[in-house]
Amino acid sequence: MDVTVSRTTSASRERAFDLIVPIDLSSIFNRWFFIPGVDGVRNQTGPWKVEGQTRTVLLSDGSSVRESLTKVERPTGFSYRVGPFPRPLGLLAIAATGSWSFTPESDGSTGIHWTYSFEPATGRAWLVRLVVAPAWKRYAQQGLERALKQVESVHTDTSS
Repeated sequence: MDVTVSRTTSASRERAFDLIVPIDLSSIFNRWFFIPGVDGVRNQTGPWKVEGQTRTVLLSDGSSVRESLTKVERPTGFSYRVGPFPRPLGLLAIAATGSWSFTPESDGSTGIHWTYSFEPATGRAWLVRLVVAPAWKRYAQQGLERALKQVESVHTDTSS
């Protein structure tokens, strides 16, 4: 059950990668509909740029979820696993894998593609497809927009 959002930035893929991988999640994920925002992280095991690092993501509804960095290939992309999800989402989906890719475009910009793959709970795939995936797509689009504003802000500051 995949949800993908994409955008481009004028920043180099190295700069976009370096700014997005360790980004402050609370600065880009605000509550939307039934999806909680991110208040912060705790118990991070090291710099968020090395495979195998883990952390606990603190959600605005008072719950938390474990996140593990599973693949880091600078500057082309990175992947992570989130889960198990707390309730109420945990009743519909067990966990998810997130994958970001950074690709050079012909005009010199960088294409950024973020795919979030849900693992539906048994018998719940149809609910994930009809309810969770469309809501998550909007949530992810908003998060990607906020992340790119930060990338563009830093890119503009360093290119002047």
